This record gives sequence, structure tokens and C-alpha cells, in this order.
Amino acid sequence: MNETTDTPDAGLLDIKLLRLFELLYSTHSVTRAAEQLGQSQPTVSIWLARLRRQLNDPLFVRTPSGMQPTPRAEMLIGIVREALRSLRQLAIAQAVFDPATASRRFRICMTDASHVTLLPQLLAHVRASAPKVRLVAARIDGETAQALQSGEADLAIGLVPWLESGFYQQVLFPQDWVCLVNARHPRIGAKALGLRDYKAEAHVGIAGGTGGQLLEAALARHRIERRVQLELPGFLGLAAIVETTDLIATLPRHIGETLARTGGLTVFPCPLPVPPFTVKQHWHARYHEDPANRWLRELCARLFAARGQHAPKPVRRMASR
Repeated sequence: MNETTDTPDAGLLDIKLLRLFELLYSTHSVTRAAEQLGQSQPTVSIWLARLRRQLNDPLFVRTPSGMQPTPRAEMLIGIVREALRSLRQLAIAQAVFDPATASRRFRICMTDASHVTLLPQLLAHVRASAPKVRLVAARIDGETAQALQSGEADLAIGLVPWLESGFYQQVLFPQDWVCLVNARHPRIGAKALGLRDYKAEAHVGIAGGTGGQLLEAALARHRIERRVQLELPGFLGLAAIVETTDLIATLPRHIGETLARTGGLTVFPCPLPVPPFTVKQHWHARYHEDPANRWLRELCARLFAARGQHAPKPVRRMASR
């Protein structure tokens, strides 16, 4: 069976022929056109013959005043110039994002802990360098992957292990676990918090947070059943609760130390061995080269990468087998 090469694009003109057409129209000279194309005159004459065959018209006719366009060439010159303009734009065009003048919205999926620890610093830098940019904080949930893929969300910052094929991730900083205790706790005070104290005291449970499953798994693994007297959906109000009670809160270090500074609380290493994790920023491969998305994630990397370190290079996640 013979394969056919007839396609809708088979008759498209080579770009060099379009450039020759434009130069002959403007210079009226094969010699000058050849010079500007960096080609020999015989080569350009061959190109002109090919152009005439493809367009089925002489196009340019030799006269005492040079190569003059035919009526068909006069009709086509506007189309040729527009085609060349578009091709040149395609070759050099690169979308740019100027934060100083850009007016757009960035939607970032994050935990409520990040509202306290990351968002104030990010907002301050955005207001200083991109005053017309608006930030929207959204939840990390089962819709996060679709939101990133569709462009409804730009970044997800936190522990989001279910984002796999088609997503990039970049490590920002590590997290281990701490316990917050009232500085005037009647039984713990300033001494070290041991596992016996941890088991004996009452606790505040935090239902929210993507790292909570690590804590629950560690409790189950060590067969520790905390006496939880208050359960909160997130970290809002946690500092005030711990400051005015003898309850213990177990939470990631970043949010723990931030709340301790604002609430006058004592921070202890968690006596229960809970696996650490890393906070990462995630984005979809569709927007990996997008200048606005790149600006936002580079800003986050500068602000939040582990102190004194550069954020590791982004890694594209592949589907697990």
C-alpha cells in the first residue's frame, strides 16, 4: 500500500520563500535580496522559481526600474508581511510578568497553620513588590489537585502527598513535632516534658492539618491514648486555650513556635517519636513555565526555604506504579 503525503499543510510556503517575497517587493532587486538573505544570487533565483511555481504566478517581472510586482503579488504582500510578523513574534515572544505593574490574583492552597506562619510574610513582600497583586488563601482538600490542574489555584503549600503524576514539588523546610504548655503549668512548669507527663496530662486535639495523620499513627503505634478534653478544627484560638489552661497541644514546630511567641507559651520537644515531614510547594506541570507562577513560587522559595539554605530544585512527580 502506497502512503500518501497529501496533507492540508503540504502546500505551505517555506519561511525563506516568504522572506524572499517581502525583500523582492521592497528592494525590487534579486541581487539586493540575495545580499540581505546571505545567499548567492543563483540560489535566490532558484527560490524565486519555486515561489512562482507554488503560487502559480510570475510575481515579480524584470523591468528597467527593477523587479516589479504583478497584481497578484500586490494582493499577497499584505498577507505575506502579516505571516512573517506572526512568525517573528512566535520566535521571540516570551510572556513576561512584571510584578511592579501586574494586576492579577494568585490563589494559594494552604493549611490554617500557614495562615499564621507563612501568609503574613508573603503578603508583606507581595504588597511591597507587587502592589496590584491580590492573594487568595484556599484550603488544601480533595479538590486541590483539580484546582491546580485547571488553573483555579496557582500553588499548594504544605504536606500534600496525594499529588502525583503531572505535578512539580519543591521542598521548603522540614518539620518536626513540639508540645505547647502554659508557662505557669501547675505540674510541668519549666522542666522537661517527659512521656509519663505527656500520658498523664489532658490535651487539646487539632482535627485540621494535613500532618495530623502522622501524629495519630504514632499514637496508635506506641499504644498511647491521649486524654483529649478539647478538640479544635484548626489552630485558631489554640494559643489562648493553652495560655489559660493546663492542656497540652502537640503540633508541628513551625506553628508551635509561632504561637508560643505570641502567647507566652513554653515549647518542649515532643516526647512521643512522631515522624518528621517536609513542607513543600506544589504546582501543575501546565504552569511550570508560566512567568507569573514562576515568580510566585520563586518568591515563596526565597522567603520560606530552610534558614541559610537554597530551596532544592523542583522535582516532577511521576505516577506511582
